[in-house]
Amino acid sequence: MEILLGYLFIFIARVSDVTLATIRTLMVVQGRRVQAAIIGFFEVSIYVTALSKVVSNLDNIGNLLSYALGFACGNFIGITIENKIALGNLAAQVILKTADNKELIERLRENGFGVTVVEGYGREGTREILNIAINRKDLDNLKKTVYSYDEDAFITVNSINPVSGGYFSSSKKK
Repeated sequence: MEILLGYLFIFIARVSDVTLATIRTLMVVQGRRVQAAIIGFFEVSIYVTALSKVVSNLDNIGNLLSYALGFACGNFIGITIENKIALGNLAAQVILKTADNKELIERLRENGFGVTVVEGYGREGTREILNIAINRKDLDNLKKTVYSYDEDAFITVNSINPVSGGYFSSSKKK
């Protein structure tokens, strides 16, 4: 029983530290220094504790398997949590295939999105291009709205760190 509890401890510790590492990395990329430092403190404390248990008994294959499985699960859980909290900002570019998009543009603006419209020229002729800076958590709402008007729209997004100006609504209508 004690051996199984040891494996479980290693597994849970590794899941926890890798999950925290994933979230800390997001904080570092977004320049959230205080949050990254606090998370990093707990991440490393857990990591060193789990690693010491494995290194102190290298001939135990169960420790190694628990450690590796915890690492894999920690990545999965960390990415899942990161996707749920959806911190950060995106620049979305929407290229529309339809000709008259005034209704869609107005709908996006009614839903709190700042929309800048430019005209683009491609192989298939003139297209309207919508440039929209959004909070990452609003991406699904943006896609749903756009595709309800033009299911052939081409949408690209890039992570951004806005410097100044622009329009970000603090809350979107659903």
